[in-house]
Amino acid sequence: MSFPDLTTDRLVLRHWPAEEAEAVVAGERRPHWAADYPFEGDRMIAGLLSREPDRPHGHFQMIERETGLTVGGIGLKLPAVDGAVEFGYGVVPSRRCRGYTTEAARALVAFARTLPEVAEVLATVNPANAP
Repeated sequence: MSFPDLTTDRLVLRHWPAEEAEAVVAGERRPHWAADYPFEGDRMIAGLLSREPDRPHGHFQMIERETGLTVGGIGLKLPAVDGAVEFGYGVVPSRRCRGYTTEAARALVAFARTLPEVAEVLATVNPANAP
């Protein structure tokens, strides 16, 4: 399953390619990653993606349009269950409190609502997540 890039005012959400997930898992550094990317959640998602590279997934990297740097991730937990799909997200500490998550979530939810199997999109937030 292939997904298009989702473009917002300040971000491009790009479907995570397998080679990027493998680089995160291997602890490699890429020049187009923010200095504090990947963060904890990114490493967890990359591990899931690299264990099942052929399984369809709805995870995107958040890329700043201005710098071209990957600054976080956002993704749909596919497949939808009873028409509902949950999404999760994370932004590296250096880019928090800029509204990136809100911007990315709006784009992802709008996209998810175009998928025929999706009738509801939801997210939960861990109360311990201060940012």
